Amino acid sequence: EVQLVESGGGLVQPGGSLRLSCAASGFTFSAWDMSWFRQAPGKQREVVATISHDGGRTIYESSVKGRVTIFRDNARSLLYLQMNSLKPEDTAVYYCNVRGTEFDYWGQGTQVTVSS
Repeated sequence: EVQLVESGGGLVQPGGSLRLSCAASGFTFSAWDMSWFRQAPGKQREVVATISHDGGRTIYESSVKGRVTIFRDNARSLLYLQMNSLKPEDTAVYYCNVRGTEFDYWGQGTQVTVSS
């Protein structure tokens, strides 16, 4: 059974940092590209960042570029999202995701709230 379990969210002041983690199991983690998505209240879920299976390529949504880093530890089946210089508009539930042509798995999400 595929499981994705996010952690690391919380309340942080503007300008602060958080590192999100996603523990993956039930599939060959190192074989698949992985993504972080987020969904703010009243808005559609959007992709934040994607990393290739080997970590060699990363893609970022324009509003987070330069502030966020996606990386992975294939030996431990862990996906990370390091977020710096956080803004109130980064407030959302953050999800990790793995998808292929015949599957699409999500974690339960972790809440990130940026507020003073």
